[in-house]
Amino acid sequence: MKISILKNVLNESIQHVSKAISSRTTIPILSGIKLDVNHQGVTLTASDTDISIQSFIPAEDEKQTIVQVDQPGSVVLPAKFFVEIIKKLPSQEIQMEVKENFQTFIAAGATEIQMVGLDPEEFPVLPSIEGNQTVSLPGDLLKNMIKQTVFSISTHETTPILTGVLWNLADNELKFTATDRHRLATRSAQLEGTEDVKFSNVVIAGKTLNELSKIIPDQNTLVDIVVADNQVLFKIDRVLFYSRILDGIYPDTSRIIPTTHKTELILDTKKLSESIDRAYLLSKEEKTNIVRMQTMEHGGIEISSSSSELGKVREELELIDFKGESLRISFNSKYMLDVLKIIESEQLMIAFTGVMSPIILKPLDDSQSMYVILPYRTTN
Repeated sequence: MKISILKNVLNESIQHVSKAISSRTTIPILSGIKLDVNHQGVTLTASDTDISIQSFIPAEDEKQTIVQVDQPGSVVLPAKFFVEIIKKLPSQEIQMEVKENFQTFIAAGATEIQMVGLDPEEFPVLPSIEGNQTVSLPGDLLKNMIKQTVFSISTHETTPILTGVLWNLADNELKFTATDRHRLATRSAQLEGTEDVKFSNVVIAGKTLNELSKIIPDQNTLVDIVVADNQVLFKIDRVLFYSRILDGIYPDTSRIIPTTHKTELILDTKKLSESIDRAYLLSKEEKTNIVRMQTMEHGGIEISSSSSELGKVREELELIDFKGESLRISFNSKYMLDVLKIIESEQLMIAFTGVMSPIILKPLDDSQSMYVILPYRTTN
């Protein structure tokens, strides 16, 4: 293998695929990035068995020659060193040559590097995904849906299925659900042209979705999603992102969401967030994160928390609207702040059915998302 390639394009592709490299792999070949070179261009691949990412660099695009291929071939290079060294090379053009026993020589300007490569034949073959279950959605919508749900996944490996986000698609509606049993987030989106596509119980690990989100460009690029039996493939420009679907059946969360409310409050999102953030400072010291909220006789609400060592904090907030019964409730302020941080609506509705019933949060100008937090039972 012998090529000349533009550094910035190679570096961008390396940054994409390196997100699939695990530092804890027990399979030595998976600590490397595989390069496959033919006269069409260079394909980079990395995998940790749960996710695999492939990025293609064409030999040329409309504007310029990116890769000059003198000799096709393949090699696997140690990712840790390869990722860092390419970033730091002085020249905008890099020469790479693989000789006997996969010894790889890299030259850029006056810098010469020799790397010990590995046999590409040992690298696992990427899953073959044949699927008529294909949907397309704008990249910024997918990123938003991930951001608005993934924070609610469980971080405990004891229930692996809850470490992922549930995807269901039916009747042109794609719905994400995440829960750790103490809180829940759902986000839906209406898609076009998916009348014949339907899937359920597709659960993708939260950490995988976070890595996927980093690869999706900020501009409105379409992402094609192919769902197969145990794998999902995301196609983003020239990047292919494969993810394993988590094993198991996701629990039915619909039963914990109340359909009627005894109390409904409408508040300014920013003011509520700032108030709970102040109360959180004390509750954090107490290692409980418990903050209390109660409706006042004159129509406002009181936010309060206390610490046996530091003291108390209490403040009143005006309500934009209030319906139903008065209420005093305690909740995990960190969970509440996690929700308030990602709500973009200026106002939100908080609904309750009782002291020990789930707290419902809905952004007022976004009917597609909803959040649930379970309250705490406290002695005072």
